[in-house]
Amino acid sequence: QVQLVESGGGLVQPGGSLRLSCAASGSISDIISLGWHRQAPGKQRELVAGISRGGSTSYATSVKGRFTISKDDAMNMVYLQMNSLEPEDSGVYYCNAAFFGRSSVWGQGTQVTVSS
Repeated sequence: QVQLVESGGGLVQPGGSLRLSCAASGSISDIISLGWHRQAPGKQRELVAGISRGGSTSYATSVKGRFTISKDDAMNMVYLQMNSLEPEDSGVYYCNAAFFGRSSVWGQGTQVTVSS
């Protein structure tokens, strides 16, 4: 089993930056990709960014050019560098680990609030 623990959320002013971290433990060799999702109040959870074991990345259109996802080689850690934050980026950010042939695993989430 894999466990995920997010950190790094908080309150930031519009235009500011935050870096989220997610620590993975357990059977991390089974992970094929890691991702960050977010959920704003009253909205569905959405994929923000993903990165494969090989390093290929993908981003939601709304965050391209502002957010950067990265990881370490062992898939122990995944990061989300968020720049030029906007109020619309507020929400709970969840780390997700995907596997081949079985359900993905979620972290407990970390709150990001962008407000002046």
